[in-house]
Amino acid sequence: MKLFFITNSIPLAKFATDAGVDRIFVDLEIIGKEDRQGHLSTVISRHRISDVIKLRSVVDIGQLLVRINPIHKDSENEINQVVDAGADVIMLPMFHTPEEVKTFIDLVAGRAETSILVETVGAMKFLEECISIKGVDEVHIGLNDLHLEMNKKFMFELFSDGHIDAMAKILRKYHIPFGVGGIARLGEGLLPAERLLAEHVRVGSTAAILSRTFHRQSTTVEDIKQHMDFADEVKKLKDEYEFYLNSSDEVLNQQHHETVNKIIQISNSLVNR
Repeated sequence: MKLFFITNSIPLAKFATDAGVDRIFVDLEIIGKEDRQGHLSTVISRHRISDVIKLRSVVDIGQLLVRINPIHKDSENEINQVVDAGADVIMLPMFHTPEEVKTFIDLVAGRAETSILVETVGAMKFLEECISIKGVDEVHIGLNDLHLEMNKKFMFELFSDGHIDAMAKILRKYHIPFGVGGIARLGEGLLPAERLLAEHVRVGSTAAILSRTFHRQSTTVEDIKQHMDFADEVKKLKDEYEFYLNSSDEVLNQQHHETVNKIIQISNSLVNR
């Protein structure tokens, strides 16, 4: 399983990749984000093109992912700068139509790998048309904005109501590698990471973003080292994923049944608050 770590810090990036993280995630997206998430407790990154250039010097080839802004009037210039800065993978967020994906693919023009972030109802609705566009290399399903647009109380409801299953079926049909959402440490979160990992395996997901809570939003290597063994926690996630990867369909289906019940309980509790 590929694990992504969001940072623009050179020491943190080197520390994370040395500890087993597969990709460093630079987040340039800012257009519209304050309006969508400003009222929430989510962290809005303030990364810059200069951060991509700095990180390129310490991140191995193939491990540097950059999320750009949604398609806008200056997308061509932004993408050219990201390519020139050395991005291995460029991710398009907040698209709604295949036309936006086609514009993105044309602007990247094969100069980097491409990832499309499915996090709107439109992107979900037109998923098959979007991944049919030649040049889409991979997909990530973003649960935060998608569950907000769908008026869900709990982002992981998309695993229990069939939406993730439906998208995963399409992605498997086209042999498009994909990941889903973020993940915390084993044993933590309203829905523990081990339950999520079983769901990742069941639907065919091969990637997740390490959530901010994974490292308690620490901004330095020293802070992380004070309260966790980062490499060990990364290994635990990967080992648990491998465990379910080698499990029977019966085990995965039983885990799914229990996880659906857990998600329903959590959702109901959030509604009643």
